[in-house]
Amino acid sequence: MKKKLSVLILFVGLLTLVLAGCTLKGETRFYTGGDQGTYYSFGQVIADHANDEMKMNILVETSGGSQDNLENIESGKAQIAWTQSDVMAYAYSGTRLFANGDQITNFSVLGSLYSEEVQIVTCDPTIQTVDDLKGKTVSIGESGSGVYYNAMDILEAYDISESQINPVYQGFGESTDSLADGTIDAAFVVAGAPTQAITALAETTDVYFIPLDEEHIEELQEISPYYGMCVIGSDVYGTDEDILSVDVDAILIASDDLSDDDAYDLVASIFDDVSVLEEAHEKGMELNLVDATSVTTVPYHPGAAKYYEEQGYSVPSK
Repeated sequence: MKKKLSVLILFVGLLTLVLAGCTLKGETRFYTGGDQGTYYSFGQVIADHANDEMKMNILVETSGGSQDNLENIESGKAQIAWTQSDVMAYAYSGTRLFANGDQITNFSVLGSLYSEEVQIVTCDPTIQTVDDLKGKTVSIGESGSGVYYNAMDILEAYDISESQINPVYQGFGESTDSLADGTIDAAFVVAGAPTQAITALAETTDVYFIPLDEEHIEELQEISPYYGMCVIGSDVYGTDEDILSVDVDAILIASDDLSDDDAYDLVASIFDDVSVLEEAHEKGMELNLVDATSVTTVPYHPGAAKYYEEQGYSVPSK
């Protein structure tokens, strides 16, 4: 009797382990951005859906954004992360933010998922053009961040140097706080629109956006072709007119150590159920396989490449 009981206990224990393995995968850390940004909010939607549908165990973490995420991938803290397309290219090629031996290459692409618009925000209605920023106190992103380089690229396209403004180096959550209390005149925010921090600011004060013009956008694109021309519709923030600007792509990346199965399952959870993500977040409306497979500067993760191949899209992979 004791022998049968021991066998039964052993069987139950083994069955419990098997069922646990079938229902929940190993912990995967997903580094996103600040808790007021699109990286975090849309990242949480993606993670929740993958956890429900694919029985993954993705834990969403806040972070300092693109550069911080890439460094967390390199160190092994992150297995999945967001990054701007331009910052990703800097890391992989060892330029700008990642010059002087700071090149990072132990990551690969899962997909280009949506656009991140360059939004120049102010609460001062007299600041109507980029030229009006001269002599003003302007937040241009944290020092050395992707936003900083976006701001510098745009200012240079308008022949404005960093010394011609009073620069402040803040993330966009801090920037919107500074706009609210009047300590800065304008801020560069690079994130998917609508951006929660800007929406929250607009609930307490009048917010205005400084548009770009086609001539200067074309000049910018000649030097930095990864910028796309975009329009932030008047319905996004309830502005009187559409806002002409530029954007970069929000890329979902993974550590090369992420298993092929996990990479495949995550991408499948996104594109097999696009309608679910469309209902859960505004950026879900931008999901499509053409854009997802458009990255050429960094190879794709083999697991992601397998999924895209099954959908009829060939991508370069490691």
